[in-house]
Amino acid sequence: MAHRTSLLPVLGLAALLAGAAATRAGQAPPAQPPLEKPSAKPAAQKPATTKPAAQKPSTPKPAADKAATKQPNAPFPAEPPKAGVPRDFKVPEPKRFTLANGLEVALVEWGTMPKARVTLSMRTGNAFEKANEVWLGDLTGDLLREGTATRSAGQISEEAARMGGSLTVSVGGDSTTIGGDVLTEFGPQMVALVADVVRNPKFPESELPRLKANMVRNLAVQLSQPQSLALQKFRAVMYGDHAYGRVFPTEEMVKGFTLDQVRGFYKQTYGAGRSRLYVVGRFDSPAVEAAIRKTFDGWEKGSEPAQPQPKPTSTRAVHIIDRPGAPQSTVILGVPTVDPSSPDFIPLTVMDALLGGAFASRITKNIREDKGYTYSPTSDISVRYRDAYWSENADVTTTVTGPSIKEIFAEIDRLQAEPPSKEELTGIQNYLAGTYVLQNSSRAGITNQLDYMALHGLPPTYASTYVKQVYAVTPEQVSEMAKKHVVDDRATIVIVGDRKVIEEQVKGFGTLVDK
Repeated sequence: MAHRTSLLPVLGLAALLAGAAATRAGQAPPAQPPLEKPSAKPAAQKPATTKPAAQKPSTPKPAADKAATKQPNAPFPAEPPKAGVPRDFKVPEPKRFTLANGLEVALVEWGTMPKARVTLSMRTGNAFEKANEVWLGDLTGDLLREGTATRSAGQISEEAARMGGSLTVSVGGDSTTIGGDVLTEFGPQMVALVADVVRNPKFPESELPRLKANMVRNLAVQLSQPQSLALQKFRAVMYGDHAYGRVFPTEEMVKGFTLDQVRGFYKQTYGAGRSRLYVVGRFDSPAVEAAIRKTFDGWEKGSEPAQPQPKPTSTRAVHIIDRPGAPQSTVILGVPTVDPSSPDFIPLTVMDALLGGAFASRITKNIREDKGYTYSPTSDISVRYRDAYWSENADVTTTVTGPSIKEIFAEIDRLQAEPPSKEELTGIQNYLAGTYVLQNSSRAGITNQLDYMALHGLPPTYASTYVKQVYAVTPEQVSEMAKKHVVDDRATIVIVGDRKVIEEQVKGFGTLVDK
């Protein structure tokens, strides 16, 4: 399902950015090709041939020829090249307008590639599902793709392909998106196709059994993974009965979904008044605007997004999900924190990267590089609408489950007690600035950033000042953020592993919860 969906000494910016995506996932940056070093000993030389005494002396070589003679390889540098100064990220000023039905539109002319990205983002998704409707939003999204009143599923795909692209529907926690990339000249036609899919869904009952069977298979795969089990438990403990606490449905729930439920969910949570349309790239702006007004103007406004605010709670306790014989323990350890609308969020992001979110972060260096307890630990600030939590995630060897948790807490305590050095912080800031520019320097990146800003109510200057704000964070602020927001004596700890091996190891970290 779409919604289930770091630093060594600073390298050259190009090398730093190349490893950015893998770095955030907790994986090692792409390996660089090995560099040739000077040979330890010179290559054997062919013996000179003795010339006859009567031979005419050879003519001396010109000086230029001597200069052209191959020189030995230069010595391997002792230090990597210094990174350049990252530039600010600039989003072109969008052309904005709002239709009478409340649909907000942003047109951004950007880039040189002759392609345009059309994306409709709606405030609907898993956060709007009832307790007995988990993944109903996903099923609704799947059925949107199965045809409209005038187009079959095959015709939708073929039409998008003729435009040089494809149309996708992606369901998330707080929003659902419909759209895709097409060649520049087809911008207006893609707008019309997106409008038809969202406004005139056919919801063919003939496709319902197949789609539900696919969901049941996907559910079985998810629930076979320890990471999924740990996340489901962690969110349930932190959010209780709120939609954010419901990650997976039961098999019976999925099998029981009806077309009436799908239609009801669509009617209640889809509409122009809770949607934003983005067009980013190269396109004919007047033609695209005309297509938007023609195809979306009659769309019903719909209801306002009614989403109860979560009240996450966390107390120091250990929740064990038993997997007898498991060679590894999957650990999630975390606390509620502030969301992106808070002025603390960017300093908190810097703190997270230094503590555990970047590849050469402190926790990663400790339990991966120094001790070898795990391969890919990572921390993260998981964000939803007006909500977020910080967590450290790691798959550790079963026999060192307790020691791994001990080291995680030790690194939290160390950062709370003493600010990092300026050198360490600068490396993290370079990493965050570089990855931010890299991730957002595309049509999809700009679209996602604009939608992120809109969802969280961030100012229009947020994207263009992000890099400056990252570099403005001080070592003292990093330590302050750790003390203020990573309150580890309230941490929820979830472990999926072999209970008989790990229970004794983790007794000292909090009350053991059996249920």
